[in-house]
Amino acid sequence: MRGALLADLAAEGAVLEDLLTALAPADWTRDTSAAGWTVGHQVAHLAWTDDVALLAATDPGAFADRVAGDPPDAVEAGARAGAAAPPAVLLARWRAGRERLADALAAVPDGTRLPWFGPPMSVASLVTARLMETWAHGVDVRDALGHPVGESRRLDHVAHLGVRTRDFAFTAHGLPVPAAPVRVELTRADGSRWTAGPEDADQRVTGPLLDFCLRVVQRRPRAVLDLHAVGPDAGRWLDVAQAFAGAPGAGSQGPPPRGDGGPTGPGPRRDEDRDPPAGQNG
Repeated sequence: MRGALLADLAAEGAVLEDLLTALAPADWTRDTSAAGWTVGHQVAHLAWTDDVALLAATDPGAFADRVAGDPPDAVEAGARAGAAAPPAVLLARWRAGRERLADALAAVPDGTRLPWFGPPMSVASLVTARLMETWAHGVDVRDALGHPVGESRRLDHVAHLGVRTRDFAFTAHGLPVPAAPVRVELTRADGSRWTAGPEDADQRVTGPLLDFCLRVVQRRPRAVLDLHAVGPDAGRWLDVAQAFAGAPGAGSQGPPPRGDGGPTGPGPRRDEDRDPPAGQNG
């Protein structure tokens, strides 16, 4: 299982690298949906986080010291410093960092839990989180360049993480964690289905797998996605969904409107028995 996950992580990174390799230097300075971040900042952030993950995998004590000693703006500072490098240098740094991290994670003994910014994680969970973040920041890059966001079977991992982090998302927003289970039924682009949760659950989330993944990484507002909730907890979950560590935020509004609704199209939002939204995210 670990080998397959690492192969998917490598593939996700390679797809984004292929896109970046073809860019002109000016494209690296294009603004993305993250305020103040260019394409270069997005790649620099991936490289910075891979470096931190490598430390967690190889020297947990040093990771703890770094996290304790980092200033509050460490993430911003890391992206800013990395983006100042020439594109070819930054791309080479990210590539080498991905390879070092993959080798280190492959060597971690089975059963080991690695420290991270939230609770300690299994190797499989950390690999899945790195794949999720690589894809999410790749969405930011594609949006900045006007490229459509495609789907691959690697998004199954992002959907899995989105479901696994449901309780975390409620807690991060200061909300009680619902006790009722939610059935998730998603449709891939090829018509096949991805599912999670008990089949007999009263509450459900349905829609395209791509839309669900865009929502749980907060790259699209819920209103433009073709996701449907049955039940109050399912509906509130889609409002607060967050598959990544950190404080809740407003999330990305996606690319500028092009008149056709963008890559996923403006889907109707049909909720049955849905309570009012739990609140705004800034």
